[in-house]
Amino acid sequence: MNDSKKKEETAPDSKTPESEEKKKKPAAKKEVSDTSDTKEAKKGKDAEMKEKKTQEKAVRGSDLDSEVAQTRGEDSSSQGLSSGPKTDSQREEKKEEKPKKKRKKKGKVRRKISRGKVFIKSTYNNTIVTITDLNGNTLAWGSAGLSNFRGPKKATPYAATIITRTVLDKVKDTGLSEVDVFVKGIGGGREAAVRALSSGGLAINVIQDVTPVPHNGCRSKKVRRV
Repeated sequence: MNDSKKKEETAPDSKTPESEEKKKKPAAKKEVSDTSDTKEAKKGKDAEMKEKKTQEKAVRGSDLDSEVAQTRGEDSSSQGLSSGPKTDSQREEKKEEKPKKKRKKKGKVRRKISRGKVFIKSTYNNTIVTITDLNGNTLAWGSAGLSNFRGPKKATPYAATIITRTVLDKVKDTGLSEVDVFVKGIGGGREAAVRALSSGGLAINVIQDVTPVPHNGCRSKKVRRV
């Protein structure tokens, strides 16, 4: 009897860990199945969200295209442009609608001056004549280069007379009659220019020499030995 009791006491102890393991195993399987179901549900939701986003993008794109088309249509209608190719009749209508405006040329307004100043600059290489009003505003000017003189002919008296004549022709419209003459330089055309002024019909009031003279300024060059 004692032996049977011992067996009964030891038997449930030996069976308990195995039964607990068996009970635990189906629970783990249930957990795995639950996680797989949740993953599938998430995938389905993600797919649905992606489809919704693509549909929204397509709708937005179609709306934008329709708006752009409407704005272009309004612009073309406001400007009178047609979406299709232009016909000859439409081109002719455009030409008739836009007449060319003729631009009026503004003529130069000449000031009327009775008295002025003449500056003659005569050097060894050139002669320049300028005519101004009493304030010093230039009315006309000329030089040997403008009168098509080249090389050593620029400083000749003949070139000076032609220069003064061309300058006087430019100033005829102003009504200049009296002149104060200022001569500068020691070239050969200074006297010829003054004579050409008097022969051109101008009354010379004053002739003044304005050639700069050094007062013990810079030292002069050494005399050339020949």
